[in-house]
Amino acid sequence: MYYLGIDLGGTNIAAGVVDESYQILATAKQKTQVPCEPESLCEQLATTALQALKNANLTLDDIPWVGIGTPGTVNRDNGVVEFSNNLFLSNYPLRELLEKRLNKKVIVENDANAAAYGEYKAGALKGAKNGLAITLGTGVGSGIIIDGKVYSGFNYAAGEMGHTVIVYNGRHCTCGRNGCWETYASATGLINMTKEAMQEVSDHTRPIWTLANGSLENVTGRTAFDAMRAGDPTGKQVVDQYIGYLACGLANCINTLQPDILCIGGGICNEGETLLKPLRELVAKEVYTTRYTAKNTVICRAQLGNDAGIIGAALLGA
Repeated sequence: MYYLGIDLGGTNIAAGVVDESYQILATAKQKTQVPCEPESLCEQLATTALQALKNANLTLDDIPWVGIGTPGTVNRDNGVVEFSNNLFLSNYPLRELLEKRLNKKVIVENDANAAAYGEYKAGALKGAKNGLAITLGTGVGSGIIIDGKVYSGFNYAAGEMGHTVIVYNGRHCTCGRNGCWETYASATGLINMTKEAMQEVSDHTRPIWTLANGSLENVTGRTAFDAMRAGDPTGKQVVDQYIGYLACGLANCINTLQPDILCIGGGICNEGETLLKPLRELVAKEVYTTRYTAKNTVICRAQLGNDAGIIGAALLGA
């Protein structure tokens, strides 16, 4: 049995063919052209999907369905993307249009949920009854698995952990609220904190400035960590502050959901135990169950990387 999953993003569309061992056999990718007419986006998805099948020497007859993970609020019952600001979509009948184009069953899910399901089926959440996947990127994505199924709430919008507030009246968030966890714990939040700290350093020969070649424009999510390793106290200050914010939100997630396993993905996780060890220690101090039981949520790094969305989407009907 083979499966096809599509990871629809604001920048790229990636499709992959997955086998019964949850391995990706072949992929195809193209730039996402949005905003566009509804039929045009459907055609982009179909073209990418068909190319992935061709690269795997398969056809639509070899797969039972097409699964898609997309940003935004998705009504899985009818396959309508109710709202996705990054894709400029509102009440977009994705399932209907793509089923008509491919003459194949289509299953649509939120992209963070699809990635979480991928980790549950084949990655870091495998074996968990209840799991939570957090992705640290431009924002903070999250997907909740309860009893082996994606939890999305009665209105399909549950799991937006990045938009829980950790600082009252804090940083303004693109969602309209102030102080959202996303504005502090995302890669964007880390970059902003690094830039702010750098502007308070008058000596531009310090590592935190030289690593960025003397320009705030060159700051990345690695800059503060690299500066810390180079012995720059400002780098350590930023890293400690960032991990503190990240731990605060994770403790909220655990206190609310008590998942067996919580996995964290995104480029920042390339820091490995430099990030995870102090993070676990801080979370342990904040999670109330650690006060009376040794049975607590396991915090680990996500395993599937960018493949999680493809694998999860492909297996949505499994």
